[in-house]
Amino acid sequence: MNVQPSRSVRSPLSVVLLACFLCLSMSPMSVSADEGMYLFNDLPAKLLKDRHRFEITQDWADRLRLSSVRFNSGGSGSFISSNGLVLTNHHVAADTLQKLSTAERDLIRDGFLARTLEEELRAPDLELNQLVSIEDVTERVNAAVPAGADAETAFKLRRAAMSTIEQESKEATGLRSDVITLFGGAKYHLYRYRVFDDVRLVWAPETAAAFFGGDADNFEYPRFNLDATIMRVYEDGKPAQLEHYLRWSDAPLADGDLVFVSGNPGRTQRIYTAAALQYLRDDRLPFALDTLRRKEILMQQFSLGGGEQKRRGRDELFGIQNSRKAYSGMIAGLQTPSVMAEKRQREAELLETVRGRAELRDLAQAWDEVAAVQQEKRKLLKQTASPRCTLADIALQLVLLAGEDAKPNDQRLREFTDAGRESFLRELLSEAPIYKDLEQFKMTDELSRFAELRGGDDPFIVQLLDGKGPRQRGAELVLGTQLDDPKARQPLVDGGQAAIAASTDPMIVLARILEPEYRRIREQNEALEERERQAYASISKAITAVQGTGGYPDATFTLRLAFGTVKGYEQDGERIPPATTIGGAFAHAERHAGQEDFDLPASWLKAKAGTDLDTQINFVCTADIIGGNSGSPVVNRAGELVGLIFDGNIQSLTSDYLYTDTQGRAVSVSAVGIKEALRGIYQAPGLAGQLGK
Repeated sequence: MNVQPSRSVRSPLSVVLLACFLCLSMSPMSVSADEGMYLFNDLPAKLLKDRHRFEITQDWADRLRLSSVRFNSGGSGSFISSNGLVLTNHHVAADTLQKLSTAERDLIRDGFLARTLEEELRAPDLELNQLVSIEDVTERVNAAVPAGADAETAFKLRRAAMSTIEQESKEATGLRSDVITLFGGAKYHLYRYRVFDDVRLVWAPETAAAFFGGDADNFEYPRFNLDATIMRVYEDGKPAQLEHYLRWSDAPLADGDLVFVSGNPGRTQRIYTAAALQYLRDDRLPFALDTLRRKEILMQQFSLGGGEQKRRGRDELFGIQNSRKAYSGMIAGLQTPSVMAEKRQREAELLETVRGRAELRDLAQAWDEVAAVQQEKRKLLKQTASPRCTLADIALQLVLLAGEDAKPNDQRLREFTDAGRESFLRELLSEAPIYKDLEQFKMTDELSRFAELRGGDDPFIVQLLDGKGPRQRGAELVLGTQLDDPKARQPLVDGGQAAIAASTDPMIVLARILEPEYRRIREQNEALEERERQAYASISKAITAVQGTGGYPDATFTLRLAFGTVKGYEQDGERIPPATTIGGAFAHAERHAGQEDFDLPASWLKAKAGTDLDTQINFVCTADIIGGNSGSPVVNRAGELVGLIFDGNIQSLTSDYLYTDTQGRAVSVSAVGIKEALRGIYQAPGLAGQLGK
């Protein structure tokens, strides 16, 4: 039995970053090691052949692309059978598990297994997107913006062009169509998606197995987690019959194996200038962390109200704690002086080259423009008109929808255009439960937070509070609204501006107060985004001229291909192995006896004797991933599923703005571990037999 050693000493991130300088690049155009989140229409064929002796074919890439899916709740997944099975993480599926749970049936805590198709549970508002095609529409988008247009005009013209392209594509193909901004605005691609909106839960393990080790082990390694869930897509009320899905590998991974990750990384900032990273370090990330810490305490307090309150708040609390830990790692990297010094040095060297070449000299002002935008961002940072409360958000979306529907399609805010209307309404009219006790807790805190940020005498705050304290006002709003019932939302969608204007629902009344301020702040931010977009397009042009073409753009929560090798690493003088076993999970639990987060569920203890404890459960590799990659399939050279991305280690948390494979690793659940757990622990041989077939 391969039992992994316990680690009581954590390596400080600042020490790790001292080894990362050579990996720090001016932009995604210059890559090192196994760095890269590549577009499926611009794959690194030469790089893979030269470095890993792998010849990627179009057929191989197409099969992987069409077997991959994106979750609208955030995260990735893959088709794993011809009859519609989908694999993702437990924590990606947690939003659905929470919505399907009740006081009598806690699916997050207790897990779930459908023995028959009839027992599979339909998710109330989940949507999966399969990327069908990609088209370069850069020339058309850029042609809509005349040279010399100011930022506000350019933004509106660009938005109109993108909306028109999306709508034309939707009408012509019936597919969801999104225009994606790449390379900071240097390119625009049209992504067409097949949408699956009937998604049902098949199997989920208990949280004790999926998040074994709790917050203490989160972003750490070795790990022993079964962070996996299986769903199924349906069409016309029957399991979807799929042509493209991943075959399942029954071979454990070995040190040095080449693997590929197909997923939807969220957002990276690797093209960011030193001034932009300084804004992140000194302003944006500290503000976000303060908000997360506040919300974490709020949700912990709510959870102390009793077992049902703990259940209702569990998923949201987990998300907050996960973000807090991730952001803490990001800011720790930026606060290491050597990191910013190296960034500034490389930026200065590039600028010297740009200014020294007559044909590029004018592009140097783009760095000054980015720096100027950061100053404007600082002024807007603490201005907000979007309460983090589900009912208030629904109300604001209803009010905005009515206003946007009155405009021509190409003049609307992006999320309200006709091309994305079905997806938007699916979420807005979701029948997922909304708990008013939790909403009241959150609304009260949001009103208090608004007052702290802007001051109690601010006219906007005075209007929001309506002469009452946050607690009284929060209770009045939440207890008085009917928007927790989807049937109360539908007439407001159908009735448009007249229905919104006539509504006396207190949340709609509040949203009518919020709307002008929301639009003002959004317009200012969008103008700044357009200035940045134009500046980064110039920066990309300069980098390409100096360093050559190739590389990959920053992540945009769209499908990308990453690659790497299964590889352990050194930490604190100890060799960390590349893989762990199911037996290691039992040993890890024994070492942490008495700590609740390290208690394996009863199903595991009962099945221990009949389970192959030498089966691989987790492994690490050097593939380049970030948030959004959760649930991504990991495949081998043959395109067979060998793993499931669920985390990065603590040393990888700088990946939003730099990649390193010195110690940074992507952490996956092993495919063989999932199948063994289904067969041996969860007594689901029928489901295990469907995998990859």
